[in-house]
Amino acid sequence: MKRTHLLTTMAVFVAIGTLGAQLLWFPAGIAKAYPVQHAVNVMAAVLLGPGPAVGIAFMIGLIRNLLGLGTLLAFPGGMIGALLAGILYQRFGKKRWAATGEMIGTGVFGSLFAVPFSTIFLGNAVGAFFFMPSFLVSSVTGGLIGIFIVSRLNQRSITRIQGI
Repeated sequence: MKRTHLLTTMAVFVAIGTLGAQLLWFPAGIAKAYPVQHAVNVMAAVLLGPGPAVGIAFMIGLIRNLLGLGTLLAFPGGMIGALLAGILYQRFGKKRWAATGEMIGTGVFGSLFAVPFSTIFLGNAVGAFFFMPSFLVSSVTGGLIGIFIVSRLNQRSITRIQGI
């Protein structure tokens, strides 16, 4: 994929993830669920790979935090989910593995990593089970949305995006 095309595609995903998080959210336990972030992670993992997917998740978290629209917990959940989604999709070549990677990466590993992250950066010491239900609800919902959208893309559009 040409670099300009890759960066443009990444910028579109960042815009969708940033704006979509403000349009589609719902309460999930102690937090708000932002499934658009997780749907973008799945789509980016399938269409662009793990590296760009992590970069997109980082930029969405950064922009949302700079605008006062998110918390620092967007970083561990979004980035770990995007990484695992991309790795599992590359390894198995099935879209459902990207969604599974997002759900496990964010819902389980992201929530576990949020504990020390919360303690160090937010000064709030809580247990892993404090974050896990909210992270799971958000990532499962978003993962299912992401796999639905990617599954609806025809093979020709996917290969055009990947530059094949």
